Amino acid sequence: MVEDEALIRMMLVDMIEELGHHVVAEAGNIETGQALAETAVYDLAILDIDVAGHNISPVAEIVDKRGLPFVFVSGYGPGGRPEAFSGQPVLQKPLSTARLGQTIDLILSI
Repeated sequence: MVEDEALIRMMLVDMIEELGHHVVAEAGNIETGQALAETAVYDLAILDIDVAGHNISPVAEIVDKRGLPFVFVSGYGPGGRPEAFSGQPVLQKPLSTARLGQTIDLILSI
């Protein structure tokens, strides 16, 4: 998971764990996100589109090259989604646990 706002990141982790999943790695910036995207073992990446004023594209590219699924989250909706990933789902913040769970289940079932 890459989310620059610590409180939102903590909330998302709580929601994901409430849904019965486990967060294996968290990043609050692009650099750490890139390192984790390359090395961590995970089933799904959850990526904030705007991380401290930087677009998430470098991290999304790594996840995509590994062939792993990911979903974007954003307070601005799909408008800031990287153009190369226009087909990827975007969850609007604030998220509900139910909506997050539906999205995770859908992506992991594909």
